Amino acid sequence: MHPEVNEKLLVLVEELLPGVPLDGASSARGQFHDVVLLPGRAAIRIARGLAAEQELERRTELSRRLAGLGLPFAVPEPLTPVKVLHGRTAVAMSWIDGEPRAKATGEPAVLAGLLRALAEVDCAPLRDVLGEPHEYAGRADWVRVLEEQAVPALPRRWRAEARRRVEAAQDLPEVEPGLVHGDLCGYNLHWGPAGRIVGVLDWDLAAPFDPAVDAACLGNHGWDALRAAVPAEVYRRARIWYRTFGIEQVASALLNGEPAQVVKRYVARAAEFLERTAETD
Repeated sequence: MHPEVNEKLLVLVEELLPGVPLDGASSARGQFHDVVLLPGRAAIRIARGLAAEQELERRTELSRRLAGLGLPFAVPEPLTPVKVLHGRTAVAMSWIDGEPRAKATGEPAVLAGLLRALAEVDCAPLRDVLGEPHEYAGRADWVRVLEEQAVPALPRRWRAEARRRVEAAQDLPEVEPGLVHGDLCGYNLHWGPAGRIVGVLDWDLAAPFDPAVDAACLGNHGWDALRAAVPAEVYRRARIWYRTFGIEQVASALLNGEPAQVVKRYVARAAEFLERTAETD
């Protein structure tokens, strides 16, 4: 009936949202969750692993509060409480319109407006539901995890370069923290037909941190556009943070206990990332 969705997940969705039609359902696999998509109706997040289960309540509450702030874009709101069904922890979130957009297509004014909207959010009322910086790559132990676990997993020829990049990020002077989404790219940005951002999804990595991290994520929409969108110092910091992203992916895979073949794929991607970005540094 729904070949693209595991039948066990459909049973869970039927209990979570009784009476909601399941036609057109599809599934996706996020970093922390399996997601069942019901276009125009809901997105059901189903935690994968103990850590995600323990964090789902907090992350759902964060999304609820953000949705009530009157931001200039939509944020998914919970449609149900977080529930444990058939041994899985899940919640239904509101559907967000718009579509992801290709890389290198961002207008400077739009990128600047998004970063400005985040900068204007007062983090104080959100402190109890925000995560920590480097949420998925070691948190406070970020430097140690990257240097002692991620870097040694890389091909030998890239280890010194990777270590240099981590040290450059570590040496950045502290700045006033702001609300940082932490993953402003790909499917997490939904664009409307008029070329504006109409929705921001997946706030799992949100934390009070250096706003240049979000600027770095937006570099995927064109570094020239980003350079025109932010002050020179933010751009400089963004380039430094960006150069660590591929290394973080390896750290995340190791911390999550991914199988050896999965870690191997992340290592290969990180090596490609290091080579590609070294050419433009």
